[in-house]
Amino acid sequence: MAQDRPVHPIVGEAPAFLEMLEHVSRAAPLAKPVLVVGERGTGKELIASRLHFLSARWDQPLVKVNCAALTESILESELFGHEAGAFTGAAKTHVGHFERADGGTLVLDELATISLRMQEKILRVIEYGELQRVGGSNTIHVDVRIVGATNADLQDLAADGRFREDLLDRLAFDVVTVPPLRERLEDILPLSYAFAVNMVSELKRQYFPGFSPRAASSLLRHEWPGNVRELKNAIERSIYRSTDADQQVKRIAFDPFDSPFRLREQKKQDAAKAAPVTARKSAARLPVDLKSHLAETEKQLLNAALEQARFNQRVAAELLGLTYHQLRGKLRKHRLDFSEPA
Repeated sequence: MAQDRPVHPIVGEAPAFLEMLEHVSRAAPLAKPVLVVGERGTGKELIASRLHFLSARWDQPLVKVNCAALTESILESELFGHEAGAFTGAAKTHVGHFERADGGTLVLDELATISLRMQEKILRVIEYGELQRVGGSNTIHVDVRIVGATNADLQDLAADGRFREDLLDRLAFDVVTVPPLRERLEDILPLSYAFAVNMVSELKRQYFPGFSPRAASSLLRHEWPGNVRELKNAIERSIYRSTDADQQVKRIAFDPFDSPFRLREQKKQDAAKAAPVTARKSAARLPVDLKSHLAETEKQLLNAALEQARFNQRVAAELLGLTYHQLRGKLRKHRLDFSEPA
């Protein structure tokens, strides 16, 4: 059955991202296995789909399996299928994902979570294009392109004996690495606007008024450990929490748990209070010149803030809880260079 092409556009103009898309375009026409690797939230599943829809198999089935969500026995049944009576509860024959994907593409997400026994069975399908259903004896031939996706270091796992080296060799005919969002600074605001417009539409609002300069600056300064997924959640959360639909979004809700009453913070405070006095003294070595020690610490914080703010002094002042003029005064006090290094 023919399938529609993906409806979610890929937004990105950063050099690292464009280079990755070019890599995908070159790999897509092949029938060989491909690994898509990257940090959590980078959009690996979207890239795996792109590999399918840019290939000659685009009108054939695209089947996706989250391997981490299934136990070994269930995953075996889902991938390879089972015959009626193969085990308790198997009332009828079940066609597995390999058969369903025949002629198309099978995406194995969270690939690193698969057991060694299952890895061996998958390797046989890749090498010979054949399988047997659970409880069955007939050999079934399939033509399936496999795309694996993972945020784990498969080479390290193979070196530790937790992932089959022969399977890794077969899967890694080519490896597409999706860059993290911190390496795609040019894409943060375009992605933010795209997510915002979609959320505004979902909320039945007339238009998106944009982000305030301060909100946009905070988006660019954030580290985004959760990558594009975290960005999407933060933008959608911020849009729906904004009380005036006609005003620009002034505050980005990065942390949904942010509250003065959050339990984790209270536990940290209690633990700090309960810590022995000797532990709280940490690594202080006396005697010490307190004045020079504090001055050096202040200089380090000023330099760190300037670097994180890309030498925008107003942003650096916000990071340190200072006014712009207070920051300028401290820079002069420590004779620090105000300008961005060449």
